[in-house]
Amino acid sequence: MTQLPDLLAEALSAGRLEGLHAVVAVRGGQTVLEHYGAGADFSWDAPLGVVDFGPGTLHDLRSVTKSVTVLLYGIALDAGRVPEPAAPLLRQFREYPDLAAEPERARLTVDHALTMSLGLEWREDIPYDSPANAEIAMELAPDRCRYVLERPIVEPPGARWSYCGGATALLGRLIAAGTGQPLAQYARTALFAPLGIHDVEWMAGTDGVASAASGLRLTPRDLARIGELVLANGAWHGRRIVPAGWVRTMLQPRLRTGWGGRYGYHWYLDTVAGRRLVAGMGNGGQRLVVLPDLDLTVAVTAGNYDDPDQWRTPVNLLEHVVLPATE
Repeated sequence: MTQLPDLLAEALSAGRLEGLHAVVAVRGGQTVLEHYGAGADFSWDAPLGVVDFGPGTLHDLRSVTKSVTVLLYGIALDAGRVPEPAAPLLRQFREYPDLAAEPERARLTVDHALTMSLGLEWREDIPYDSPANAEIAMELAPDRCRYVLERPIVEPPGARWSYCGGATALLGRLIAAGTGQPLAQYARTALFAPLGIHDVEWMAGTDGVASAASGLRLTPRDLARIGELVLANGAWHGRRIVPAGWVRTMLQPRLRTGWGGRYGYHWYLDTVAGRRLVAGMGNGGQRLVVLPDLDLTVAVTAGNYDDPDQWRTPVNLLEHVVLPATE
């Protein structure tokens, strides 16, 4: 893949990688591409100004955080700290007996949260600076889990994938309750420290609870390590961190997304140029892409927040830079 830097320079010159902040690609354990740019950035809604990105610069992962949260769920499940996917969801939230008493809501399981198929009213197709966006409304609510679980029922659970950051918030609460540790603390001891990741921020709401859906900030190098972990079925340098069985379960295609790809447990499953692709995706063009057939992980950070065409930069990076270099 020696032509990667040349292909990257060509794509940048052609304007195909608008808003790109950084990319790290690792193949077979070796870094084959590492690039840092400069651009305006935000931490959630707080402007950071123009940032010169480098190897040590933390970056919002936005909804790639969801894919990391489900890795934590698998670790906690293996330790017997959280319920099995088939477990009734509202039985885990005994503080809401009124909701559990509704027969339709009582049908919800943890699996429905893992697959984002709760069947509840939830709209995140509204800009994230608006309280009409369900995730923002959840963060503003006095009790975020009640806010999620009491949404109007619009279809049977499990019938359809519907993007829902509230589902991830529920999983975060189950992890924290089951392990007896705040989500960010558990993540440090169970996942990040074993991976050698020490510089981490996990942003929290006004209640101090870490956002399981969008709060994580990592460097691109460390994000790529998480991709390598998935590529190795949960092992890192011979040490088992995530159960291999959970990684297989997590990446099993379950429902079809709104644009035709498949969804597992908080990971997107698709193909690109005939190659199997596993990905975590976040607002602005944040991506963690794993290409198992190529033994390749690509971590991307970008600043195209709320842009309808934000998907173009990571797709162009794959199609015009990374994949041509593997041919």
